[in-house]
Amino acid sequence: MESYQEIRILPHLEFQQPMLMAALFARLHLALAARRSGDIGISFPEYGKTPGGVLRLHGCQQALEELDATRWHAGFQDYCSVAAIAPVPAVAGWRTVNRVQVKSNAERLMRRSVRKGWLTEEEAEQRVAQIRTQSSSLPFLPLKSLSNGQHFRLFICHGELQTSPVTGTFSSYGLSGATTIPWF
Repeated sequence: MESYQEIRILPHLEFQQPMLMAALFARLHLALAARRSGDIGISFPEYGKTPGGVLRLHGCQQALEELDATRWHAGFQDYCSVAAIAPVPAVAGWRTVNRVQVKSNAERLMRRSVRKGWLTEEEAEQRVAQIRTQSSSLPFLPLKSLSNGQHFRLFICHGELQTSPVTGTFSSYGLSGATTIPWF
């Protein structure tokens, strides 16, 4: 992971930054899924209450060039600035950037359990009364599933800084709970 590329969302009068980042990220997800390589990771350098306005791609020079050659970000030239692929500078450490899935609707989960035959309706009603709905204060990107059309929130968690890198593969979102990206 010796190279990176930054994409910065530009200020726009009509569209807010989170909306543009979600659209850009959805397009990136499609491009990464089409590559099926798992060799490009992502991070959000301005990560805070939101993912921020910068998306950073991490990988080897060749992988980033191959991804860039697909022109996956075509159509976003008015909304973002795409920097050239560059070598990674001195790093402060390595970290994971992973997805956190939140089970946020107890009633829906219990209906599913009844439908699958795991619980009776009476058991499900008792459990719903006991379960508190989970929520998360993590930053997220609002996305739409292409497989079922459902809207969902992709919650993102930047892990703690680590002193050494961990190699592996990334998901089609460019995320991994184990594989690290350089942090600088």
